[in-house]
Amino acid sequence: MKIKILITGGNGLVGRNFREHPTVSDFELLAPSSKELNLLDYGQVVCYLKEQQPDLIIHAAGRVGGIEANMREPVRFFLDNLDMGRNLVWAARQQGVARLVNLGSSCMYPRNAINPLQEEMILQGELEPTNEGYALAKVATARLCQYISREDAGYAYKTLIPCNLYGRHDNFDPASSHLIPAVIHKMHQARQENRETVEIWGDGLARREFMYAGDLANCLVKAVYSYETLPEMMNVGTGKDFTVLEYYQTVAEVVGFRGKFVHNLAKPVGMKRKLVAVDRAQAWGWTAQTTLRQGIEQAYDYYLQEWERNV
Repeated sequence: MKIKILITGGNGLVGRNFREHPTVSDFELLAPSSKELNLLDYGQVVCYLKEQQPDLIIHAAGRVGGIEANMREPVRFFLDNLDMGRNLVWAARQQGVARLVNLGSSCMYPRNAINPLQEEMILQGELEPTNEGYALAKVATARLCQYISREDAGYAYKTLIPCNLYGRHDNFDPASSHLIPAVIHKMHQARQENRETVEIWGDGLARREFMYAGDLANCLVKAVYSYETLPEMMNVGTGKDFTVLEYYQTVAEVVGFRGKFVHNLAKPVGMKRKLVAVDRAQAWGWTAQTTLRQGIEQAYDYYLQEWERNV
């Protein structure tokens, strides 16, 4: 009998990459849209779980966005993510779903924590102000998973903490996207319009870790098959970071932009560095396989085939 899996956010970046994984046909997969399952409505979540009775839940849904969106709408990012997480996790407990994988975020780590970021550092310091609301909601949901598992050993709710993601099925809207998809869109437009310069927020020296979303899908599939050995809380990352300028340079090479970069030092840049430790993941038997160049090439190919023609 196939394992019955409910994945929330099935139409998002993580959900779509999971759904197109080559082994996903081995599962009975439920991937309802937000119209079919409104995670902000606790009663609806309870009814859905009672009817479907999944064997395992992967919570990948969320209100996500870059620095600009988080700063513009902190209330929405805090409440939506808090309500989604609380509703789903508590409804799962009430309906007897014993296994749940909650996706956190590296934003959960303190802004001044020493890199690489170890899982034990969560709640050990002040959060980054530019995305504090989002981070607080993610921390609260992760803690709820821990509390439930500690109160009753029959429930094993676990949290994976991915680094920043990008890839196929990404959001390339500059008003709400993360760094790499925003840069891909910006560079492509600049090349199309024969512009000589592209703006970078800040001096470009802040370091970031981005992982191809297909690698997270691989990790989630392994989590399904090796759930018993999966740590209660585990980072999922590449173990390597690059400067913002290096990301711009790599995207420029892939896209074919040959102009120059200009720095807008008045814009916010967030944390100076955010690199997650991958010791637990490696000990568990998982490592990311996609190089930065390979990932950006695949993301740009998707942008050209799907995104640009639909906007």
